[in-house]
Amino acid sequence: MSEGRSKAVVLLSGGLDSVTTLAIAREQGFDCHTVSFDYGQRHTAELSASMDIARAMGSAEHRIMRLGLGALGGSALTDDSIDVPDQPGEGIPVTYVPARNTIFLSMALGYAEVIGSFDIFVGVNAVDYSGYPDCRPEYIAAFENMANLATRAAVEGTGRYTIHAPLIQWSKAEIIRRGIELGVDYGQTVSCYQADHHGRACGRCDACRFRAQGFREAGVPDPTRYQDGVTPP
Repeated sequence: MSEGRSKAVVLLSGGLDSVTTLAIAREQGFDCHTVSFDYGQRHTAELSASMDIARAMGSAEHRIMRLGLGALGGSALTDDSIDVPDQPGEGIPVTYVPARNTIFLSMALGYAEVIGSFDIFVGVNAVDYSGYPDCRPEYIAAFENMANLATRAAVEGTGRYTIHAPLIQWSKAEIIRRGIELGVDYGQTVSCYQADHHGRACGRCDACRFRAQGFREAGVPDPTRYQDGVTPP
């Protein structure tokens, strides 16, 4: 850790939003300890991307934590019997992973306790998102309140935990523009829900559509690598 700098835990999926969040945490002067989750997702290429991004962006430490969320089922991202949809549907989509952000933030909170950090950064977004209930501002506020009820440091009065969600009210275009200002290389990121082993995108899922639209609206060339024969959305 750099002398005089506070530690932050940053959830780093390897996608566009999380890398921008990491860049923001760095700009704010934190020593960033990044964490990714191998939770049984079909798009494992994001884990390789997260390692490359953490290295390139000077993460103080990068950990990949393994969680068996596939055992729960109920999501197209963890259950091969459920297809990732090519078209948006009504309500909360099948790509929602039950309790995912609650579990991820709980692991990040435990990690923060161990390393003496009181700041956790997460790249959730309530504007350009797929309707996930654990990406809303009221959810983040509730988790922060819980964190300060459930941890030793908070109860003993030695520190108070803050859950930072800097992108939560930004459009995808605003996120991309801010990332470009901070020098983010979006060519390293993987957002696709069904990227192949090389990290190439399908061009059909919600994540691909939101990402492509964001680059168009930002007026920034899209560096996404697509699978052979795929037309970008």
